[in-house]
Amino acid sequence: MSGFSNGRGIVSYVALGDSFTEGLDDPHLGPEGTGEVRYRGWADRLAEYLAATCGEVRYANLAVRGRLIRQIAEHQVPRAAELRPDVVTLCAGGNDIIRPGADPDLTARIFEAAVRRLAATGARVVVFTGMDTAFQPVMRHLRGKIATYNMHLRAIADDYGCDVVDLWSMRVLQDHRAWSGDRLHFSPEGHRRIALRVCEILDACPPEDWRAPWPAEDPRPWRAARREDLLWAREYLVPWIGRRLTGRSSGDGRAAKRPVLEPLQSARRGG
Repeated sequence: MSGFSNGRGIVSYVALGDSFTEGLDDPHLGPEGTGEVRYRGWADRLAEYLAATCGEVRYANLAVRGRLIRQIAEHQVPRAAELRPDVVTLCAGGNDIIRPGADPDLTARIFEAAVRRLAATGARVVVFTGMDTAFQPVMRHLRGKIATYNMHLRAIADDYGCDVVDLWSMRVLQDHRAWSGDRLHFSPEGHRRIALRVCEILDACPPEDWRAPWPAEDPRPWRAARREDLLWAREYLVPWIGRRLTGRSSGDGRAAKRPVLEPLQSARRGG
């Protein structure tokens, strides 16, 4: 597909998903004087790039951290269909795939139903594959399930004419600097590079190259790396396992980040 502009000089964009699309861990300050810290993320950054290319952009972000594929399909997709955006991004299923006993085939069937409803609105639909976790020791065992799910997603994208953001092939994201301290969410620089990639796919003139190599870095001593692993396990892995065992989610009680389409400027005020 080519050309993002819809010919009216105004573009509407709705982002759907979980913490990845909500923007963890890419913090920025909220409205001036409040001292509030919010999350920016690749979707906000993408909307900013689109505004620079297309003029006014109306933007909504319905993502909520921790959401499973069925929750996204049941709550976010119908709302997005009501908004009838020109473009919608959908990244979903990751929280399902990383759970014990996950079924990528079932997850893909729910994903397909969501895409079918979004495509029926006439929106340009952009979907994301899962990351290649070969470089992450704790997540390496999930690689087969993620690959299976990715093959389903590509088939669904072919069937419904979706654009695909192939995170699996973005080797630049396999640098530890692309990830935040919890090793589950992207750093600000990781989010920036993903936004540039999506911008490229939408032919919206990305201002920089997402493939740019990382600056040279001194190797980390083995002992320091092991201390970091132990600290990470205590602060992030154990609490994450605890939430899984008790059926809790980091998104419990949270609402959509930006529930209505509104001009981008109000989203970035003070940040």
